[in-house]
Amino acid sequence: MYNSKRVSVIFPAYNEEQYIRQAVEDFWIPGIVDEVIVVNNNSRDRTAEEAAKTPARVVLETQQGYGYALRRGMREATGDLIILAEPDGTFVGRDVLKLLAYAEDFEMVCGTRTTREMIWEEANMGWFLRIGNWAVAKMLQFLYNGPSLSDCGCTLRLIHRSALERIQDRFTVGKSHFLPEMVILALRAGIRVIEVPVNYRGRVGESKITGNFKGALRTGLRMIGLILSYRFK
Repeated sequence: MYNSKRVSVIFPAYNEEQYIRQAVEDFWIPGIVDEVIVVNNNSRDRTAEEAAKTPARVVLETQQGYGYALRRGMREATGDLIILAEPDGTFVGRDVLKLLAYAEDFEMVCGTRTTREMIWEEANMGWFLRIGNWAVAKMLQFLYNGPSLSDCGCTLRLIHRSALERIQDRFTVGKSHFLPEMVILALRAGIRVIEVPVNYRGRVGESKITGNFKGALRTGLRMIGLILSYRFK
């Protein structure tokens, strides 16, 4: 628990057998994290079996998509403070403490992977992804009068349950562009949002979303379309 609040960590998992056990161990911070939920999103490998060897609770989400897995995890979570993460080695468990510290003053704390000093050498954050994330985040910031934003697609984030309940029924995206929708809905609901720099390491295996130029471009265009459609519809 953290300041008498239960803390849940959610991992969306699709073919993550290589690192899922280490991820759970890294984020299971004794005395702080109360539960870890692994959302198995139709993995074809041994992700579910490996996760079952940890203290995590494993649930199955049959609707295929990154957003669907995260949304299922948030419905399953029992914590007062809910943290989204990745089970692929890119994020560092101790950064949970950073999110929690800012949760004292903000209802939603988003990580950013674009701070140069915190991008590890092997990370998948070349100039195209870094500038692209920054540009799309600035568009979102400008169109929705948001706080300073520099990363539109960082999974590592925290939201208070009370804030989540105000927007959860409005989620529509089930694919890779879910994360900016979550921020847009939060800003429109008057939820207090802040962004903080987090460590970003090289992942284990290949990214299913931005592992190549085509995938990164497709996801970026979906995010831009979503941001514009919410603003002008």
